Amino acid sequence: MGYKYKTKGTCSTMIEVELDGNIVKNVVFTGGCNGNLKAIPKLVEGLTVEQVEQKIGGISCNGKPTSCGDQLAKACRAAYEASLAG
Repeated sequence: MGYKYKTKGTCSTMIEVELDGNIVKNVVFTGGCNGNLKAIPKLVEGLTVEQVEQKIGGISCNGKPTSCGDQLAKACRAAYEASLAG
């Protein structure tokens, strides 16, 4: 399932998440810091939505209350919830 999530409060503007059940299969960021946004998807692929939330949910960036990682955790949860809703 592919899901597009519009980020809030980060340099990246969009995150595309593909799940297989609750397992993260593919992540693509639009915008943001190039190196980090290539690395983060590689680190979370194969993890469950819950593991992504535990590992990177709640991380802040430069005094902002969120970060690209935090937004990815939110995107994974939203994608998962959307898949359950059908």
